[in-house]
Amino acid sequence: MPLIKRRQLLKGVAALSSLSLAGCGWRLAQVRANSTTSGQRDQLYIYTWTQYTDNQLLKTFSTQTGMKVLADVYDSNDVMLAKFQASGGGNYSIIYPSDYMVQKMVNKDLLTEINHDRLIGLENLFPRFYNPSYDPNNRYSIPFNWGTTGLIYNSEKIKDAPKDWEYLWQNQEKLKKRITLINDVREVMGATLRMLGYSYNSKNEAEIKEAYEKLKLLKPAIARFDTDAWQNQILAGDLLLAMCYSADAVRISQENPKLKYVIPRSGSSLWTDTIVIPKTASNLAGAYAWINMILQPEVAAQITERLNVSTPNSAGFEQLPKRIQNNANLFPSESLLKNCERVTPLGQFEEIYERYWTELTSS
Repeated sequence: MPLIKRRQLLKGVAALSSLSLAGCGWRLAQVRANSTTSGQRDQLYIYTWTQYTDNQLLKTFSTQTGMKVLADVYDSNDVMLAKFQASGGGNYSIIYPSDYMVQKMVNKDLLTEINHDRLIGLENLFPRFYNPSYDPNNRYSIPFNWGTTGLIYNSEKIKDAPKDWEYLWQNQEKLKKRITLINDVREVMGATLRMLGYSYNSKNEAEIKEAYEKLKLLKPAIARFDTDAWQNQILAGDLLLAMCYSADAVRISQENPKLKYVIPRSGSSLWTDTIVIPKTASNLAGAYAWINMILQPEVAAQITERLNVSTPNSAGFEQLPKRIQNNANLFPSESLLKNCERVTPLGQFEEIYERYWTELTSS
């Protein structure tokens, strides 16, 4: 989506400590047998989202392979790319970019083409994740988690449920200083563009300016542009509504069922976070072993069931209880998804988005 720090994914997955990973155990054992006892091959460096690390999962992998896993974290795709390039790749063998960032990294010749013959479980994915637009034929990435962008609101205080982005403008006075929008130019501008009948990925400056002018009208009602802090504030009752990512919304609504999530009917963004191997990877065997672990249905099901996130793994989905399979926030209907778009890189045109964004947020 994520597109910034957004998905609370692997936090607290204690159950994985007892997971046998039988489906890929023979391959992981083979990795251990083939790895050296010194140098980079007995360590696996991962670069991932701040909320995607979990010590227990790292320990599980280490137990299976004999490799020590070291994870560095970032809170936005742009931060990740800047640090990765500045360090010359570092020692990272696994990185977790969002879909549009995969395209950017491929264009910059930073990623290794994945050898599908070394994967176990790729066939477990839902068909829509086999040949994604951001990475045809999954040449450079494997999907890890997916979701949507929408609105979460306090149903106890907002009786007329929002159905589209225009609700914010229509109820501006009632919502004044009690709403937040994501701190992301492409998401906020994209949602406004979509409401106006344009593409999330418009390259028409007149349309971008129209969205900017629309957002200027809403600006006095916005408490702040924020991606994470809204969660505690809406739980405390300080906010009535927040633009957010579905994974965060589902988790927060578990804490307070009066908080409801909606995907605006005019359309929103559809995001996927992925796993890639950089060209500078220092431990290819470990990287493939990590991907094979994530592809296992048991792992995918455990992550989804305990953390309420949307798995791209069809075989893992089949292991979930019906109440989770039928959760429309986790797995939206096709009728809602058909109006959603992926955020795509726009090259130099992104400078126009940034110019209007700076004017909006600094005024």
